[in-house]
Amino acid sequence: MLRDKRPFHFIKLRKIWYIISILILLPGIISLFSQGLNLGIDFSGGSLLDLRFNQPTTVQEVRQVIGEFGLEGASIQRSGEVDFIIRTRELSEDEGNEIIQAVDEKLGGVTVQRNERVGPVIGQELITKAFGALIVASILMVIYITWRFEFKQGIAAIIALIHDSLLVLGVFSLFQIVIDSAFVAAVLTIIGYSINDTIVIFDRIRENLLNKKKTDKLEDVINVSLWQTLARSINTVLTVEFILISLYLFGGATIHTLILALLIGITVGAYSSICVASPVYFDLKGMERRGRTKTARA
Repeated sequence: MLRDKRPFHFIKLRKIWYIISILILLPGIISLFSQGLNLGIDFSGGSLLDLRFNQPTTVQEVRQVIGEFGLEGASIQRSGEVDFIIRTRELSEDEGNEIIQAVDEKLGGVTVQRNERVGPVIGQELITKAFGALIVASILMVIYITWRFEFKQGIAAIIALIHDSLLVLGVFSLFQIVIDSAFVAAVLTIIGYSINDTIVIFDRIRENLLNKKKTDKLEDVINVSLWQTLARSINTVLTVEFILISLYLFGGATIHTLILALLIGITVGAYSSICVASPVYFDLKGMERRGRTKTARA
């Protein structure tokens, strides 16, 4: 029989984890329905300035100048040694001319190569295709986990992924953080990280179930498996977060949206793998056992 002397029992406290998840998710879900997401120019369109400077210039210097016009969050990309592509909200002709004049005066002269309004990079059709791809990926993951482990673990893993995605979307909606194409990449990365962490835990549960004795309870086997993989999960997430925090602080404003989404998502992904996926799997197994008991009685 498993002798569990660990500080607390993850599975016996599963209702607490569920309540925590609901309390965290609820404000974001309400915000998603009430005010939606703050879509950036990649989704809603905007203006594009392609500028060539007469002398070497940094992204920070360009951002400082256009920030005077309320465009601190604009996307600024270096396309050459002295060439920059700036994507902003849609600007009127007068606003565009004022920005170009300010940049020309403060940064030593500039040549305008393009100044045009652009449509959304990610249109409704691509968003629909992205959701379709996620659904297909979820089905394939369930099939793989069912083949590698069992069907109920596949369902539990997908529930954890939905939990992670909703939380990230909810936070960005709640605080009306502007999202762009990098945000989509961040969500896909979070899903990949979360499912990897969950599979590692499920693999340990599978190994322990194969070696368990008849007197060992399922909840104890899962709890022991969680404690055995806990150090690995914490060390992995901390290692990733150290890098992400460094990038957020020193990587420039252009990647802030991407890094912030990854920070939130990877943290909650580690939590959901332990406190959502595994408890949900236990409850699904409990429903299966109760169903069998009712059938046997009938």
